[in-house]
Amino acid sequence: MSFNFGMVSGGCPNFSAPVLHGEKPSSKPLATDLLRGDGRPDSSLPWAEKCKSKMESPWRDVAWTEDRRETLMESISSYKPGSEALSEARVLLVGPVGAGKSSFISSVQSVFTGRFTNRAMVGSSSASFTKKVELQLFNIRGRSPEQPTALVLCDVMGLGDGETTGLTLHDTLAIIKGHAPEGHKFSPEQPVRSETVGYVKKPSLKDKVHCVVFVVDASKVSSYTKGLGTTFQQLREHISDLGVHQVALLTHVDKVCQETARDITQVYNSRIVQQTMTKAGALLGMSTSYIVPVKNYSSELDVDENTDILLLSAVDHILQYVDLYFQDCAATYPKLSL
Repeated sequence: MSFNFGMVSGGCPNFSAPVLHGEKPSSKPLATDLLRGDGRPDSSLPWAEKCKSKMESPWRDVAWTEDRRETLMESISSYKPGSEALSEARVLLVGPVGAGKSSFISSVQSVFTGRFTNRAMVGSSSASFTKKVELQLFNIRGRSPEQPTALVLCDVMGLGDGETTGLTLHDTLAIIKGHAPEGHKFSPEQPVRSETVGYVKKPSLKDKVHCVVFVVDASKVSSYTKGLGTTFQQLREHISDLGVHQVALLTHVDKVCQETARDITQVYNSRIVQQTMTKAGALLGMSTSYIVPVKNYSSELDVDENTDILLLSAVDHILQYVDLYFQDCAATYPKLSL
């Protein structure tokens, strides 16, 4: 399905009129035309100023309150996989270099420490430290270092456009299946095999990945290559065959919408963010109901309540699909007490 958006009264784009595959697209301006080449709103267009990016009512409801933040923090801090066989839930972050995987890990940890903590090495999109090749596991600490949460976020090198650059399809699946050991250094020329040092021949449930999170940069969705889109969709098909649930993070939403950059609570009132999420869904071959927007901490020294809520909501979203995986596995692993 492709989406084309017509015009409503006042000359603003209509976001409610999908055009099915095969239908002739309208020549009227698209909602995506609100974006310049760098992903930011183009206010030079006469109807862009009129429409802005703000919608009258949010397309998802969020309680931007301290109580909501505390509830989410408590829920994540006390989360347990509900299994005698497991003490941790393992989540793999997958995406191109610079998408914000490492930044998300550091940002989530920062929520619990109360100030920005660059725990995972984070670089700029042009020189990302996620060019590192080893598999790293980060156990998210709770409100105190002595009380870690049961969430382990797995960080690895960025995806490439095929099997010759970046993390390959073969090696990604090796991680998910539990064959790749922590600290393993990946190389397209040396795929993970049974002869690989530390190779886990018979991985248990705790060695496997329990949910895969695709990470895409909102400001680059339109510029990602077709090759990357193909890689995403091939990965999704193979991961689905393994019975592992998948969700996605849309990062850097503050870079595509000025209203959201000024006030993160406007993220679900933003036409630009909503449309960018639709484009991310098309790139991934994924319904937007699986995708959540986030703003990672970068230059801040202190955390912000509303940014925390968006980050914690993303973690809560991920854990819901981790639990679905464990429920699906209950018949295979009798010790699962769900």
